[in-house]
Amino acid sequence: MGAMTKEEKYRQMIETPVNRLIPKLAVPTIISMLVTSIYNMADTFFVSQISTSASGAVGVMFSAMAMIQAIGFTLGMGSGNNISRALGDRNEERASLFAATAFYTAAIIGVIILVLGTIFSQPMVYFLGATPTIAPYAQDYARYILIAAPFMLTSFVMNNILRAQGNAMFAMIGITAGGVLNMILDPILIFTFDMGIAGAAIATMASQMISFALLLYQCNSRDDCIKIQISKFRPNLAVYGEILHAGLPSFCRQGLASVAAVVLNFAAGPYGDAAIAAMSIVTRFMMFINSSLIGFGQGFQPVCGFNFGARRYDRVLEAYWFCVKVAVIMLTVFGVAAFVISRPIITSFRREDLEVIQIGTLALRLQLLTMPLQAWIIMVNMLTQSIGYGFRASLVAMGRQGLFLIPALVILPMFFGLLGVQLAQPIADVLSFVLSVAVVVGVLKELGQMRDSQGRSAAPV
Repeated sequence: MGAMTKEEKYRQMIETPVNRLIPKLAVPTIISMLVTSIYNMADTFFVSQISTSASGAVGVMFSAMAMIQAIGFTLGMGSGNNISRALGDRNEERASLFAATAFYTAAIIGVIILVLGTIFSQPMVYFLGATPTIAPYAQDYARYILIAAPFMLTSFVMNNILRAQGNAMFAMIGITAGGVLNMILDPILIFTFDMGIAGAAIATMASQMISFALLLYQCNSRDDCIKIQISKFRPNLAVYGEILHAGLPSFCRQGLASVAAVVLNFAAGPYGDAAIAAMSIVTRFMMFINSSLIGFGQGFQPVCGFNFGARRYDRVLEAYWFCVKVAVIMLTVFGVAAFVISRPIITSFRREDLEVIQIGTLALRLQLLTMPLQAWIIMVNMLTQSIGYGFRASLVAMGRQGLFLIPALVILPMFFGLLGVQLAQPIADVLSFVLSVAVVVGVLKELGQMRDSQGRSAAPV
């Protein structure tokens, strides 16, 4: 079957029933997110077999990778949401402008991160929460992760550009190929070639380069995709303003996740390398479960943006409620299953260290209790971001990883010790749920009014 024309793609996005269209777009995105999460988790798994300090080093560098991801998602989601709305409004020239601006800006920022990170690698790892025993491992890991930074940033952008056009399957091919390669290379380089933690970083670097090459090919070789052209790279404050307005919720979510990861390392630090390693393992596993939900939500976003741009507010609302129902059910099932086998999950990462197993098992179970609430929070965030309600989307995004989690990590350990570190995320989830309900009530009311107004204006006189 040949590629769809742009007109056919437009019709698909505004006419196909949402309960068929969203799963069709979401399945490849869910696979992409799961594979990305699995190969992030693979580094933690294989490195954890080396030592507890090496496992902690991956947790320390995770916060740096989360910041790189935050910048990539900000540019990718910011341009992607504008691309969806531009295509919904049949303005392809505007969509091309956003694609080129986001891609080349990401490449420039990636090179800056590579240079500065390499020069200041030792102070960087201590700033991220490394202990003296963890720091040497963290520096070995950082050396190659920094080389991958430009490829990681531009890949995040291209992934979102493809999804914004309803081409999630092409995005999945690039992400999945790199992820599978990483999982194959990890044990070979770490153990067979005895490269230790540097082997894990080299595997990640190679996989990011392969993903980059495949995604760039998908973007520029297909007739139904917007090309990334240097001639369209005309950066100006107005374009960056629109990208940042739409992408700021992603930066708040991912950027604050990076800051929270640093604060978590410092909060867990007084309880030893075992606490840092345990919380790192729990964080990676929770990302794995949440990645399925985020992938599903990212299947919803282009539908939402397209139909908002096409003024089909009825479909925006229908798509949102469909996704909320599916997301809550999906995360509840995952949460119950993981709760039952929490201890074996943690044990599989660090079988030799009983302290890591005990700390990680309780932390994981506490976070799994709030899984249904996380489904609601993320879908509210995706809705508000997709329709351009930047401030409200940013507020919801900041809640879970910033407004509530960081203060909880600072305050709770003073009263409850290590238990306070383990309780911080679930308490932040409960407070974020309350905030997201308060935000979405007003948004849904506005969308309902726009839908009713559109219906009246379309009615025959």
